[in-house]
Amino acid sequence: MDESDPDISFNEEGVCNHCVGFERSTRLGWYPNAEGQRRWTTTLGEIRAAGSGKEYDCIIGLSGGVDSSYVALKARDWGLKPLVVHVDGGWNSDIAVSNIEKVLRHCNYDLQTLVIDWEEMRDLQLAYLRAGVPNQDVPQDHAFFAGLYRFAIAKNIRYVLSGGNIATESIFPGAWHGPAMDEINLRSIHHRYGNRPLTNFPTVSFFQYYVWFPFVHKMRVVRPLNFMPYNKDQAIKELRETIGWRPYPRKHGESVFTKFFQNHYLVEKFGQDKRRPHLSSLIVAGQMSRDEAMVQLQNPLYDDNELKIDISYLCKKLKISHAEYDELLSAPNQDHRAFPTWDSRYRALKAVQRAISTITGKNLSAYS
Repeated sequence: MDESDPDISFNEEGVCNHCVGFERSTRLGWYPNAEGQRRWTTTLGEIRAAGSGKEYDCIIGLSGGVDSSYVALKARDWGLKPLVVHVDGGWNSDIAVSNIEKVLRHCNYDLQTLVIDWEEMRDLQLAYLRAGVPNQDVPQDHAFFAGLYRFAIAKNIRYVLSGGNIATESIFPGAWHGPAMDEINLRSIHHRYGNRPLTNFPTVSFFQYYVWFPFVHKMRVVRPLNFMPYNKDQAIKELRETIGWRPYPRKHGESVFTKFFQNHYLVEKFGQDKRRPHLSSLIVAGQMSRDEAMVQLQNPLYDDNELKIDISYLCKKLKISHAEYDELLSAPNQDHRAFPTWDSRYRALKAVQRAISTITGKNLSAYS
């Protein structure tokens, strides 16, 4: 990491706050050892018990990326009965579609696909581009999780298996952008810059996310990869040898938009190179040396010809001219907090949570 994170700081030993935070808190939730195996065995028993007599005992969101594909593959080895959900936001790469099909065929899983209304997705993504906020992936990410939770409720499934993991995603600058689940922020940006109502676009409200799902429906998001010595290179090797899974040239290559957004738009407009936190996560997890990471940072993010093709594809799909895209890229940047958020509600909820925990002596923390 470097000063592209405006909140970075270093202690008297020259160690940055990201590494300090990893050692003091993040590492406490990571169990790549026998303790992790014990904890995961216990959780597996709870998942199976909750799904006893039901068609499915858990749900997995499958994008075709390595993390979600690996969780889906291992769920078969664990003897689970997952319902696989894929949310199609209109930007799937050909490799992603192929990888999803290979996972489903090998594991014999049932699939539910939610296809997002493209005109609404296009209008929302254009609104985010016009807003000039860093996290242009919010429309896709929000729709993905909203769709996943919608199927979980409909099928009465309590456990959501996530590919999120500490081994490869532990470090990220909070100052770079806000949460993807903030529906208030999403609707505020769209209200300001969108041109059509979001009639069919799936969303998750604050009440649903923090109260209804975890405490009424008793939904639990679990991250199996945090309970094993997860190594992404080894996972890719296993996926390739087992089902013929194909890796992506770049992280998040399963989405044409995300590949472009992370490898060009963020760097050019905000100076945020997401390789830095990704590589930093591997370093603190002991999967890469700092010298190896520095070498990788010297590699170009995009081939010039590929970039021209992707920009043309993006403009055509969003129905904007190349000149309009250039204007969006050069327009003033804005922080997502320039628009209303659900932060005040979250602070109020946390105050209630602390009060209840103090009175009852119990840790009231069920959501992910």
